[in-house]
Parts: sequence; C-alpha cells; structure tokens
Amino acid sequence: MNEIISMLKFGALMVALVLGLSCIVMSLTTSKSGKEALQERIEYGFFGVTGLAITGLLAYAMS
Repeated sequence: MNEIISMLKFGALMVALVLGLSCIVMSLTTSKSGKEALQERIEYGFFGVTGLAITGLLAYAMS
C-alpha cells in the first residue's frame, strides 16, 4: 500500500513539473503585443512558478 501512495506522489510530482515548466515556456513565447502580452506573461509566469513550488513540496513529501 505504501508503494501505491509513493507512486501517486511521484505521478503528481511529474505532472506539476511538466505543467510548471510548460507555463514558463509559454510565458516567454507569447505572440501578442502591448498590454495583453504583459498580462499573459504575468499569468503564465505565475502558474509556472506555482507549478514549480508544488513540485518542490511534493519532492519534500517523497523524501
């Protein structure tokens, strides 16, 4: 049973890592300009940093 919980934590860690990194990449590659671009970069950057923070918490929980 302990292995199943560990496996689920690892799966959530991988999902959070991929989503965090992809949001950061999307914030850097926006095609909009002006105020819309700044808003999109802030939103995607926030979600990216949040995803990486969740990854760190899950990594700490696994150790």
